[in-house]
Amino acid sequence: MGILDAIGLTRKITRPRLRAFLRRHATDKRVLDVGCGAASYRDLFPQVTTLDIAPREGVNVDIVADAHDLHQIPDASFDVVLCTEVLEHLHTPSQAIAEFRRVLKPGGLLLLSTRFIFPLHDVPGDYYRYTKYGLRHLLKDFEVLELTEEASTVETLAVLEQRIGFQCETLGWKPFKLFWFLLAAVTRWCGWLLSREYGDIRQQVPEKNILTSGYYVAARR
Repeated sequence: MGILDAIGLTRKITRPRLRAFLRRHATDKRVLDVGCGAASYRDLFPQVTTLDIAPREGVNVDIVADAHDLHQIPDASFDVVLCTEVLEHLHTPSQAIAEFRRVLKPGGLLLLSTRFIFPLHDVPGDYYRYTKYGLRHLLKDFEVLELTEEASTVETLAVLEQRIGFQCETLGWKPFKLFWFLLAAVTRWCGWLLSREYGDIRQQVPEKNILTSGYYVAARR
């Protein structure tokens, strides 16, 4: 996007946070990257085996398979299963989670990121959004070690504004996209306006980050 890229307005707000989360769990043990995409985290996991539902141009995909059915992988094969920005695209997530658990060694780690408040993307294969309570239920057969919000409530508004800039036309003229990126840049610094948040409209149940773009999870088999 030219000048917008040059001044950093189109830099995705949360991308560095995901990398920082994964860096804390970096390892040279055996890792299975499910839905590897561009295999962006190979530097953090040098012994990674990449898996995706189809071959990808320019990416060495080691295993082509559906995350719901990993029958070609033996039980207890990996120390870590990595699954970033994929869970919302799985039509039967409980089945995939069961497969992740099966291929993990006892004590192995599932590293997961997924979406909560976020626009439709990669349609039509965009099926679900997850609360932290839903994730804990889905991972009931794991020990959840870490479950972290990706962004604060106000930062999430900025994420949505930025995505409007990426995914929408504004008044039919491309330069008007600038409005959304500028708005996002301003919004993200307004978190100080919120003094308290609640999980109900009667404001009886205190809650943290009632809006968040997604979650990062570390869970042990």
